[in-house]
Amino acid sequence: MAGKILEVRFAPRAERAFLSTAAKDCRRQAPHIDTLAHEPRPRGAKKLAGEEGLYRIRVGDIRVLYVVRDRELIVLVLEIGPRKDVYRGF
Repeated sequence: MAGKILEVRFAPRAERAFLSTAAKDCRRQAPHIDTLAHEPRPRGAKKLAGEEGLYRIRVGDIRVLYVVRDRELIVLVLEIGPRKDVYRGF
């Protein structure tokens, strides 16, 4: 999959979480999320049980949960938040 550029989209809940974080935290998270367009399964990403293609990356204390849709060339960010909250509902 490396080499293809995927579109990174945000689920409404993830977009709200991203936009509501402090500017300092947004600047820290944004490069990691942008990298998913080029490498949807970067080193350190963990495949999670449950939904097909569900992964997570860590950015400090924050977790970014996302789904890779290879056929559609999309990375859909589902949830962004601290570990204690982000896994609820998955």
